[in-house]
Amino acid sequence: MSFEDIKLEAIPVGRDLLLLMTGGVSHIGAASTAYPAGDRIEALTSAVPGHKEHTLSEDYARRASAALGRTVTVVMGIHYDNLSKEEIMEIAKRTSSMLDEYLLEQQANGADRR
Repeated sequence: MSFEDIKLEAIPVGRDLLLLMTGGVSHIGAASTAYPAGDRIEALTSAVPGHKEHTLSEDYARRASAALGRTVTVVMGIHYDNLSKEEIMEIAKRTSSMLDEYLLEQQANGADRR
């Protein structure tokens, strides 16, 4: 599987940001919100029972919040049937790379709000 249908959508919400990551059978599996709190980044995560996206969404929200200096919510819902461990790792690698590319693009465009 190539997971070419996985996508990252960025939706500005005032000065905050919503990042929606979906693929396969899209759904809401987890939502994580991270925000600057002094010299650290705090985060809150909510996961739908039986879903595993929270294992990625909180890290992604923290990374985005730290890089952009603003509140970021990451909502993830990616589902493919009968994945192997290797395929799950490939999805994690792909989504992490997508986030990194997005953050680099935003920083190059001066989107850093700090």
